[in-house]
Amino acid sequence: MAKEGVEKAEETEQMIEKEAGKEPAEGGGGDGSHRLGDAQEMRAVVLAGFGGLNKLRLSRKAMPEPQDGELKIRVKACGLNFIDLMVRQGNIDNPPKTPVVPGFECSGIVEALGDSVKGYEIGDRVMAFVNYNAWAEVVCTPVEFVYKIPDDMSFSEAAAFPMNFVTAYVMLFEVANLREGMSVLVHSAGGGVGQAVAQLCSTVPNVTVFGTASTFKHEAIKDSVTHLFDRNADYVQEVKRISAEGVDIVLDCLCGDNTGKGLSLLKPLGTYILYGSSNMVTGETKSFFSFAKSWWQVEKVNPIKLYEENKVIAGFSLLNLLFKQGRAGLIRAVVEKLIGLYNQKKIKPVVDSLWALEEVKEAMQRIHDRGNIGKLILDVEKTPTPLMANDSTETSEAGEEEEDHEGDSENKERMPFIQ
Repeated sequence: MAKEGVEKAEETEQMIEKEAGKEPAEGGGGDGSHRLGDAQEMRAVVLAGFGGLNKLRLSRKAMPEPQDGELKIRVKACGLNFIDLMVRQGNIDNPPKTPVVPGFECSGIVEALGDSVKGYEIGDRVMAFVNYNAWAEVVCTPVEFVYKIPDDMSFSEAAAFPMNFVTAYVMLFEVANLREGMSVLVHSAGGGVGQAVAQLCSTVPNVTVFGTASTFKHEAIKDSVTHLFDRNADYVQEVKRISAEGVDIVLDCLCGDNTGKGLSLLKPLGTYILYGSSNMVTGETKSFFSFAKSWWQVEKVNPIKLYEENKVIAGFSLLNLLFKQGRAGLIRAVVEKLIGLYNQKKIKPVVDSLWALEEVKEAMQRIHDRGNIGKLILDVEKTPTPLMANDSTETSEAGEEEEDHEGDSENKERMPFIQ
């Protein structure tokens, strides 16, 4: 049962409409929901099956209601991450049953409270982790995964905050024990996690950051990284030319042959952390060849060699830590520290671009092309550009629709709102 007071509900609805820049609509529906009889519906991005971009559809689904210990959130913005692309391809362990609404993080306004929820009120501005279902107008998630956001943090910044900064913080400070004077190598330095790593490193004196990124990103991120290399260059030699001993910490989201390279660059007592495997993603759909190649290129780790060389190898999965291993308390403490750094103006999420729900295919293609600098955001209230509106269709919950005709999207320019 949800503890919704009539006055509070009306106040929240007006707040939501005010945030959207709209006047309250008569008879409800002004909050983006649609009524069919007594049932309320919402828009959501649905993954109909694993595969290419054509498996994603904007659909109408029944609006969820909070269960005991959950909050109902009127979503304003959602984060897009590389893991979402891998989920779409079915390129992860234990993939979800389809159809499913993707997405693991969002921001918005608390609209209802389930029983036993304390510490939150209707109307609170929040960001949250969600175990799928984030790419929708409304989500329900347990209270332990929800965090209040500062008054001066926008909803797009809040949606860009949890996955990237919590991942970066835990790896640097909880796993690798970053301290003054250390050095860090981070791959994909222009991405959301890469930029979060660079900002957090700047909060510790005399930390040297080595980064790899596509050449076209270098100008935009050069001030956040001490030494920047092209992602296709021989970065091992470049790092050793600058620091003969190597580095203290390697943060690897690529996997494949970069595992062996990363271990070879570690100083004694250095830590290598694997937190992704984007090298497995080459084409639009899952590739067994790419998977096999990446697996084959991973250097087989010899524990005796680690012992002899005084090196540490670790892995980190934020989603598993939250949803499978029950470490919500640890993550809440990390979020509180990060919000403190945000309030001190020491860190700030980098938002690459804003996309409407109807533009999710184009947004995901930008991630696949490694074209983003910082985080891509799905803005629930954004109106799609005309070129994309013609290519987006609302479908049934199962997302069933004819396959895209070859050439339909030719000559269509992606036109996100770049901040």
